[in-house]
Amino acid sequence: MAYKPIEDYGVVGDMHSAALVGMDGSIDWFCYPHFDSPSVFAAILDEKKGGHFKICPRDVTNVTTKQYYWPDTNVLVTRFLSPEGVGQIVDYMPVGVRHGERGSHWLVRRVQIVRGSMAFGMECKPAFNYARDKHSLDVSPEGACFRGPGLSLGLVTDIPLSKEGAGVRAEFSLERGQTAIFVLREIEGGVGCGLGLSREEEFELFNGTVEWWRHWLNKCTYTGRWREAVHRSVLALKLMTYEPTGAIVASPTCSLPEEIGGVRNWDYRYAWIRDAAFTLYAFIRVGFTEEAARFGQFLRERIQEPEPDGSLQIMYGIDGRHELTEETLDHLEGYRGSRPVRIGNGAYNQLQLDIYGELMDSAYLFNKYGAPIAYDGWVWLRRMVDWVCDNWQTVDEGIWEVRGPRQHFVYSKLMCWVALDRAIRLADKRSLPADRVRWLTIRDQIYEEIFEKGWSEKRQAFVQHYGSDSLDASNLIMPLVFFISPNDPRMLSTIDATLRPPADGGLVENNLVFRYNVYETEDGLEGEEGSFNMCTFWLVEALARAGRRDPTRLRGARLMFEEMLGYANHLGLYAEETGPQGEALGNFPQAFTHISLISAAFNLDRALGAHD
Repeated sequence: MAYKPIEDYGVVGDMHSAALVGMDGSIDWFCYPHFDSPSVFAAILDEKKGGHFKICPRDVTNVTTKQYYWPDTNVLVTRFLSPEGVGQIVDYMPVGVRHGERGSHWLVRRVQIVRGSMAFGMECKPAFNYARDKHSLDVSPEGACFRGPGLSLGLVTDIPLSKEGAGVRAEFSLERGQTAIFVLREIEGGVGCGLGLSREEEFELFNGTVEWWRHWLNKCTYTGRWREAVHRSVLALKLMTYEPTGAIVASPTCSLPEEIGGVRNWDYRYAWIRDAAFTLYAFIRVGFTEEAARFGQFLRERIQEPEPDGSLQIMYGIDGRHELTEETLDHLEGYRGSRPVRIGNGAYNQLQLDIYGELMDSAYLFNKYGAPIAYDGWVWLRRMVDWVCDNWQTVDEGIWEVRGPRQHFVYSKLMCWVALDRAIRLADKRSLPADRVRWLTIRDQIYEEIFEKGWSEKRQAFVQHYGSDSLDASNLIMPLVFFISPNDPRMLSTIDATLRPPADGGLVENNLVFRYNVYETEDGLEGEEGSFNMCTFWLVEALARAGRRDPTRLRGARLMFEEMLGYANHLGLYAEETGPQGEALGNFPQAFTHISLISAAFNLDRALGAHD
């Protein structure tokens, strides 16, 4: 098999783990039992060693493939159309079932014929622990048992299986009305692969899963112009939520490259504090206060676990663990030869001052739209704000987690201002005890310093860091966090500078936004990268807010947003970046992109409504 484009995948999951399903019917990425567990299938990172679970027509001549989500759900359908017949695979992981019940943490694949007949081939070749562990294999009339160190999986089916190396394969033909069911599930050591699943039982699981997703989505209050895109984004975010703790992974994948053949390959299967305010804002704006509350609880627990110096980590494991040691898997070749393949994330112990603003903003938002902050929570938040007062002048690695020298990044200073501003507002609103004089003094000091040292007279724009003349897309957040008016001449000038093409010092090419110029930024890495999808949505929102008094900018925001919708894949999903040929790059799907889409859609729709 050959590597498929990143955008040729869909994703299914059960809020514990997720699987990437290609348009050819192959599951090429699946970590089990959790998002950040070692992979069972990882062909997307090594087509020969990684392992896969593929079901497809035996003869693909004259076969056309379509893939779509069952409406308003995360149930995925891959359909194969040929002159002889039409067949399809329905992939899902049951939700709404209790732990330990039938269906809990199962991966279900139903193969059925819609018209005519079709012959299929099936290959299931797991490669446990990122293809580092060997496993034993037993085949029986009920299916196959794969037993590796620490994890045993059963493939349950009534289709006869045969061994092929360390995996199994099958060939079978179906006619209209016939189905074949394959279930991959965890089994206990020493027992069989499990009981089979009748057609009626499978339909009950399928129907229950469809109804669960639809019932959940019914809570969405967004009724604006781009409802379909917003609905798909909130469904994707829910899919990337780890149910036991409420944490949201940045992406269910790791080491998908930001440049084909490049070294910018990272593990995103963790929860970033940075996503906090943006996630809570997106969920609250469209009606999902329960999800915001769960994620808020996860964050409150992390605030109470500071490092010895009083600082917080920038990211945590989805179970709240602190250590995320980075290592490279040198035995894997990487997606299309993009090495190194990394698991863990060495940035977890970086200093990134912006997280305190995002965290404090999330607390402020949840106090306003969710539940009031309790006394104990305020004690910890107050300590955090005092730490910001003591450390805001420190150089750091910044939002982009550079692996080059630390700098006085403007975005980091901006979010320190946000931390103090929201803390002051919250204290005043709730009459909470606080060192108001100090907080006010330092908040205003940061404000003045950003305008003095973060502004470039030469570029007539806010820049990446003090002493630099380079632009940074993160500064587009300034009006979104109410640091500056969206129509302030300096903000408008920064937007205009950003809108120029990279060759002219800007960050926009064909309406796609780069996070910064890699040739002007010492990020400690080689190579190039694609445009950052979330940065494009940030620019849309900045233009939309400025456009409330300027119809030209508002029209530009709408055109950019609707063009950006065209860069989603066939299912409405986004990777982290868009490459020079419109291809998806980086981990997929990426939560932050879908968060920023929701925010941009909400505020652009509101601006258009006000203008109308």
